[in-house]
Amino acid sequence: MTAKPRLLDLFCGAGGAAMGYYRAGFDVVGVDIKPQPRYQFEFHQGDALEYCAAHGYEFDVIHASPPCQAYTGMRNITISRFGAAPEHPDLVDDTRRALRATGRHWIIENVQNSPIDTHIILCGVSLGLPELARHRHFESDLLLFAQPCAHRSVPYTIGVYGDVPDGRRVSYPQFRLSRIAKGLPEASRVMGIDWMTWDEIKLAIPPAYTEYIGRQLLQQLEA
Repeated sequence: MTAKPRLLDLFCGAGGAAMGYYRAGFDVVGVDIKPQPRYQFEFHQGDALEYCAAHGYEFDVIHASPPCQAYTGMRNITISRFGAAPEHPDLVDDTRRALRATGRHWIIENVQNSPIDTHIILCGVSLGLPELARHRHFESDLLLFAQPCAHRSVPYTIGVYGDVPDGRRVSYPQFRLSRIAKGLPEASRVMGIDWMTWDEIKLAIPPAYTEYIGRQLLQQLEA
């Protein structure tokens, strides 16, 4: 039996991205600086970039989701309300250099306004999550394709972010109606993730996103 291709999941969190790659057909190993007791696959606690430098060459593909809090809309809202916001690390450039140094194929994921060189943007509605926009940007050394954004075709969207899942209405020009999830069960359904806490899921990549990308990666690796 041919072994599955191996994927290294850096800054892995509780494993939303990992689950998608696993479903696509990868053997996944995750690394994060914090303990991740609900990560579903092989996990190593430690500095992601140090692990990448030491072991990245052992994998077929490396996915990295460096911290996004420095670029999010929530940070801008906090600054507008309170005049300041906590500082967060900006690791995108360091991550890109580390990935290129491995000589392996790689993907970086982050949010809008992050300094990645966006190649594709994924939308939840277009990937079969009918109440989720949650746009995420991806950069890669490989050619990737995206389904057209489709969230404007649905009557409302549900967000999974913030301190608590309180169901509050939010207003954005690009949505006809939007609100925050009313609780963790609703967030789990909307995201397609059933093993995380609220603090974990609000930072997660829906598995549908990386399953979609992972199938493209497999085709290119086989070619």
